[in-house]
Parts: sequence; structure tokens; C-alpha cells
Amino acid sequence: MTIDSQVASGSAADFDAKTFLQQVTTQAGIYQMFAADGEILYVGKAKNLKNRLSSYFRSSGLAPKTRALVSKIHRVEVTVTDTETEALLLEQNLIKSQRPPYNILLRDDKSYPYIMVSSSDDFPRISLHRGAKRKKADYYGPFPNVGAVKSSLNFLQKTFLIRQCEDSVFRNRSRPCLQYQIKRCTAPCVGLISDVDYQEDIRHAAMFLEGKNEVLLQELADAMEAASEQLEFEKAALYRDQITALRRVQAQQVIEGDHADTDVIAVALKAGMVCVHILFIRQGRILGSRSYYPKQGLAEGESAVLSEFLPQFYLRGGDREVPGSVVISHDAEGLGLLSEALQKSVGRKTEFQHRVRGRRDKWLKLAQEAATQNLSAQLANKQTSQQRFEALQEALSIDSLPERLECFDISHSSGELTVASCVVFDANGPLKSDYRRFNIEGITPGDDYAAMEQALSRRYTRLQKGEGVLPDVLLIDGGKGQLSTAKSVLAELGVADVLVVGVAKGTTRKAGFETLILPDANKELVLASDSAALHLIQHIRDEAHRFAITGHKQRRDKKRRTSSLEGIPGVGAKRRRELLRHFGGIQEVGKATVEELTKVNGISKKVAEDIYSALHSE
Repeated sequence: MTIDSQVASGSAADFDAKTFLQQVTTQAGIYQMFAADGEILYVGKAKNLKNRLSSYFRSSGLAPKTRALVSKIHRVEVTVTDTETEALLLEQNLIKSQRPPYNILLRDDKSYPYIMVSSSDDFPRISLHRGAKRKKADYYGPFPNVGAVKSSLNFLQKTFLIRQCEDSVFRNRSRPCLQYQIKRCTAPCVGLISDVDYQEDIRHAAMFLEGKNEVLLQELADAMEAASEQLEFEKAALYRDQITALRRVQAQQVIEGDHADTDVIAVALKAGMVCVHILFIRQGRILGSRSYYPKQGLAEGESAVLSEFLPQFYLRGGDREVPGSVVISHDAEGLGLLSEALQKSVGRKTEFQHRVRGRRDKWLKLAQEAATQNLSAQLANKQTSQQRFEALQEALSIDSLPERLECFDISHSSGELTVASCVVFDANGPLKSDYRRFNIEGITPGDDYAAMEQALSRRYTRLQKGEGVLPDVLLIDGGKGQLSTAKSVLAELGVADVLVVGVAKGTTRKAGFETLILPDANKELVLASDSAALHLIQHIRDEAHRFAITGHKQRRDKKRRTSSLEGIPGVGAKRRRELLRHFGGIQEVGKATVEELTKVNGISKKVAEDIYSALHSE
């Protein structure tokens, strides 16, 4: 591949660019820039090396980062290649091995996980697999991360009841395990399901993994009807539940009608940071996504970032799967060259698309929104959170930095269906896995004190039993009455070393004028509106409020949804049958949108609107 190499050098201060450019070749190749200490600074490629390198040494128009690079150059090495495609491949190999500081650097050396079905076994097992595919089995993927695999495995186990236990466990069972008891396995280990029925479940799981959802749903709907006609209602209910689960997944993925293998890539830039978000779509299903935060290097703007990111991402080798189509948020240079390089390195052609419509446009908007949100979250980093926690420590005059905060709020409509929320923050922000809701029962409607007492009692009784971690600071959305209730509950339960603080709205009842009620003789504290401690308290209080309201609305809507299909004008027996067949049950019909209802055979938009209105009327 290499025809020739040329070298020019000088001190960082007096590199003779003019002499170097006079003798450099006009052929295609790569160039490496080195500092005086021998460290590599930058690797680049060019169709015409002389023209490309001349652009670094012009008298004006250079970006600040490019000027900084040029000021450090001591030596430039040039390697000529036969074609620009070979230059691109060589450039990526050098970036990967030498990691120059002025290039975009993608740190992604992990192998990708797969779902493995041990198809050679009499009762195949479904499991996560990473590494070489030595065992005779069916492999599905790759998935973007282990979380995506576990989510899919969880869905498959709950929906099709396929075993995930190790072979050594499977061979030595004498009675069904807990997975059978909680309806996540059909216990083939002890013969509680026939080989034929189990293989049918495996076939259905494979159809799901291959993206054949519509064919699978049709099969399940036919099987549900056949079981009902034969009065096998338990089996019909199983098919109904499988249809329901598949419809939910389908609705979440926004992908019906497309069976493409596509990567959708969006980039966001802000405050000198970069986020590249990728949706991995295989067989028309979103398998998952991943965000990358590469070092920006010399790239200026989204298009330049993509021009450097894409070759690194797809030309790294390993088990990276390259799809036939890649949708990108911004146009980028060198896409044709990259497509040629991919065809040469992986043996297939990849089409890069910038302007798309329909489903792909929806995917691209999802990826762009995720990139923007994830970048904002990354910017609100640990340093900002640390400053807020330190400010709270100072404001509350506590000895050590708090590590865990909890906040409670109550929500109801005129005392109806009261819900209490508990949200948790740590040094990294909201800890959503520890959020809890409590449906409040057995109190006088509208009695917020009794509601708070019940929620706190249920929460901290569990924590005292070791079912969680006690907070350092407990925030109560309310005034002195709510604070007294909280203190009484904690005292009765014997909970110590938790500082309880009431967050009252203040006389103006506007954000920024909150009053903190401290436990010492109900002392009041008003923080400045620009206080970092106040901003942290407002954040957790607003999150508790949102979480409580959401729970209350869900509980209220569930109770008030009393209409049935039989009571809707224009929906006769045939249409009811088609609705139930399509969605698998009345509850799923109630969750469907007007657009989803119109996809049912015989349901026009007018009828769909009537159905939706009836099922969502209060």
C-alpha cells in the first residue's frame, strides 16, 4: 500500500512550513504531526497531501484549536498510498493505536453482547452471550449494551416462559424452581411441558428476535380464537397475554411497517462538549441505544464531528456490525469514501442518508432529542451537584456533607384517591430506582397530615427493617404541621440521625421565596433566590410534586374508566371481535391511541375517535 514516506522537521518555534510545502507530494496519503518531545499530535488523511497540508499554514482564517496545533508542530511525516480509501483505512489504524490528542477519540473497546438460543438442546436455553461464538447455537444481535439484552431476555422469559437456567441446574432438578411458581418458566426440567409445545415457544421467541412481529401476532390471534372455540380458556388467556405484551413493545418502539437494519446517528454540541447518540435498529426493531462523548479535537460543528466520528466507529473491526443503511443528523464529508472503505473492509455496501422521511425521520428525531438531553445532563455534572450539596450543608449548618436526600409530597383531587410520593437524590442527582409511591387508604379525605403520617410510617418501617438506606436529610413539602407529623413518626419508629426540614411556599407562594422550617423550635430560614442550596431543594421538591401528581392521575384514570365496548354506538359484535383480536383484551384497547385503533380491520377514523372518547371519558 505504501509508496513513499517524506519527513520534515524543525523546532516548535521555527518549523519551516514554506520549505516543507515546496517538496511535499500531491498524491493521496496520510500525514502525522509530532511535537518537539516526539509525542504525536494529529493524524489526518488527504486526497492531495500538498493542498491539505497547505491549509494548516495559511496566514489567516484558522480556528483557535488549529492555531494551537500548528504552534506545537516540530515534525511532519507523510505516507503516500495508492488510493484515498487506503489512506482512510491507514488513518483509522493509526488513530486507534496512537490516540493523538487533537483527533476525535472514540473510546469503545468493549465487545458487543448477543442473545444466544441453544438450539441444539432438546429444551433450548436462552441467555446472554459475549465473546467468540464457539457453541452451536442461534445468535441474535449484537445489542448496544448488556442492559438492552437483559431487557429483551426479561420480556422473552415473561412472555414465552423459556428457561434461562444453566444446563447443570436444568439437568439436576427434581421439582420445579421458583421461576415456574412466578410464571416465568414452564418447567421443562421436570416434564411439565411437552417437547412440541416448548419448541413452539422457542419458535415464537425466535420470530420476535427476527422482527417478524406481525406474522407472530397473527399466529397468536388465530391460536387464541381456536383455544376459545375449544373452551380452553386458560390457554386462550395465555395467548391473549402474549399478544398484549407484543403490542406494548411495538407501541414503545414506534417502528411498525419497517423491517430495516439501520443505525440512526445524531450529534449535539454545547459548551465545548460533544454527544453522539446512536439508535441500533435491526429487523425493524429498536434494540437499544448508546451515547458517546468523544473528545472534540479539531472538529468544528456537527458535520465535522460526524466526518471524524463515523470512520472511527465503523472501521474499528472486531464484532462491530455494519448495517446496510446509516441515517445521520447532519451532512458530512467523505461519506462516499467511507462507504468504499467499508465495502473493502467488511465486504458490504453501506448507504449513508441525511434527508429522510416517514419512520426514519421519527427515529432521527428520537436520536437527536436523546443526544441533546444527554449532553445537557452531562454538562450538569458532578461538580455542579457537589457545589449544591456543599451549599446545603452550609445552609443547614450540619457537620458532614449530606450524601442522600429524600422528599415527600401528597397529591389528591378534593381528597379523592390520595397518593404520596417519595423521591431520592444523591450526589449524582435523582436516584429514580429508589423512588416510591404510596396509595393512601383509610383516612379522612383531604387530611394531608394523616396521609403524610401513613406514607412516612410505611416508608421508614421498611427502612428500619433493613430494606433500604436512611437519608441524611428528609424534606417535607409543607409547613410546621407537616414537619411536626414527620418528627412524631420518626420518633415513634426510633429513626435517629435524620435531619427533617419542612419546605413551605412562603408568603408569596412563588418559586424562589420558599421558607425552610428547621426542627429546632420550628426555626424558619429563608435562602437567597440565587442560592445553590435553594436550587437543589427546589429541584427535589418539584420532582416529588411531579411524581405524586403522575401517580394520582394514573390511579384516578384507572378508576374512572368504566365504559365498555358494548356501550359504544357503531361498535357491533364484529368490530368488538376485531378489536379484541387485534389488541388481545379490553384493557389494551383502552390504552390505544386513535391512530392505533384505525389500524384495526373495519375501524374508520370516526369510529376510532368515538371508541377513544368513550373509553377515556370521566
